[in-house]
Amino acid sequence: MDDADSLASVAEVLADPYARAILAAASEERVDAATLAERLDADPSTVYRRLERLEAHGLVTSRVQPRSDGHHYQVYRTRLRRVTVDLEDGEYRVSVEREEPTDPADRLTDLFEEIR
Repeated sequence: MDDADSLASVAEVLADPYARAILAAASEERVDAATLAERLDADPSTVYRRLERLEAHGLVTSRVQPRSDGHHYQVYRTRLRRVTVDLEDGEYRVSVEREEPTDPADRLTDLFEEIR
């Protein structure tokens, strides 16, 4: 278990109601931060902070989405599938099950992130 999957770390992230709402919304479809802010009735800076934290823990993934006008923006998708906490021999063990990307662009992004 790495630091991102420690009981305290996972519990702290999932204790935040905005983080949970983002995970739920982004589990249905790829969604941009502005749409999330609107759906959650939250300040965009709040959403961006939560997205950064969720992404740092590997619970969401992002991708650049080009627009027809030449600009681009980030869209987010939930990777979290399951969190399991076991108590065995006086120790907590946390396992975080993440969705493995099937889209070639997502796999390439994950590979690049591992290299950095």
